[in-house]
This record gives sequence, structure tokens and C-alpha cells, in this order.
Amino acid sequence: MKISQDEIKKIAFLSRLEVKENNMANIEKELSDILTYVAELNELDLDGVEPMAHAVPLHNVFREDEEKPSLAHDLALSNAPEAEDGYFKVPRVVQE
Repeated sequence: MKISQDEIKKIAFLSRLEVKENNMANIEKELSDILTYVAELNELDLDGVEPMAHAVPLHNVFREDEEKPSLAHDLALSNAPEAEDGYFKVPRVVQE
């Protein structure tokens, strides 16, 4: 399926994309190839084919939660550049 340069310019304008003239021939070929491929896909008989959300089956692998000891408070603060009253001291981010 062929797409014209005028159509590309109109789509670019509506999409708020900048398309440079020296790149127009390349974009025209790529979009034409994509539209040709989509037209081929539309010709396929897909009766009885269930729609898919992903091309490959997905499944989560969960492990059992295990309670483990956490890092000691003093050890966690030992490498902090600054600590105050048992907490990490960081620069103020929110101004009043």
C-alpha cells in the first residue's frame, strides 16, 4: 500500500512530529512497507483464533515468603555520610 508524502506531512502535523525533507523518502518507504504488511495480515482467516494479550505465554514464578533477620540498625547507619538521632540525614528537598 502506497502512502504519499502529503499524507506523511499531514500525519506528522497532526502528531506534532518534525519530518525533515531529506528523510521523507525513507519514511515513505518504511510506512508503505508497514501498511502493506498490515494489509496482508487483514487477509488472514482468523475464525476460531482466540485473541492474545502477549505473543508468548506469561506466568509468574512466586516463592514462599521466608522471614529472615534484617540488617542491624547500627550496621545500616555505619556507612551513612551523616546520621542524626538514629536516622539517615539527607539534604532538605522540599522548601518552605
